[in-house]
Amino acid sequence: MISITYCCIKCLGGVPYASLVATILCFSGVALFCGCGHVALTGTVTILETHFSKVTSDHAMLTDVIQLMQYVIYGIASFFFLYGIILLAEGFYTTSAVKELHSEFKTTICGRCISGMFVFLTYILGVAWLGVFGFSAVPVFLFYNMWSTCAAMKSPMANLTNIDSICVDVRQYGIIPWNATPGKACGSTLGDICNTSEFYLSYHLYIVACAGAGATVIALLIYMMATTYNFAVLKFKSREDCCTKF
Repeated sequence: MISITYCCIKCLGGVPYASLVATILCFSGVALFCGCGHVALTGTVTILETHFSKVTSDHAMLTDVIQLMQYVIYGIASFFFLYGIILLAEGFYTTSAVKELHSEFKTTICGRCISGMFVFLTYILGVAWLGVFGFSAVPVFLFYNMWSTCAAMKSPMANLTNIDSICVDVRQYGIIPWNATPGKACGSTLGDICNTSEFYLSYHLYIVACAGAGATVIALLIYMMATTYNFAVLKFKSREDCCTKF
């Protein structure tokens, strides 16, 4: 009984808890970003086509860009699913090496190079996802501006005499060209847009997608710390092995 308990404790000691937490957080963040972002982009196209750009040629380029972004989302989801599994497996490998669960285990140059490659690649992905996180906050800002304008019109404290003078012009954000018609929504029309299910759903999905991107950034930071520490210890252990040979 004591030996079984000792084996269980020994096995649990080889679990890379940092990599495990980072993998769960990474999968959750990427799933939220990709799933919510894909649906929110579709809702955005519907809103633009219905209320801001009724001529197809005016927003044809934007539609193509959004479709391209949706395909990119598929690639991101697939890549990070595989990369998360690989990093978790690498975490088990390096944790076993660091804690010396197997007395016959010896580090190799190939193993150290692979660990170093994962450290470098994770750093690059972390910087890239900082950019993705910042980019995902842009539609949240745009939708928040529209939502706050609608809320201001409905507020009894506003004391507005002519709500038709309050407008939201999406052309100023560069989303659609200046010659797009109507290009803006004013007064009651703007209020009707804010009350649509597409607007409500897209706005909140963009918020969740932004939160998912932030969670992915945190996961990559945890990966960075874990892989860097394990690589440093592996490198130190390899020097120790070389010293014991002579």
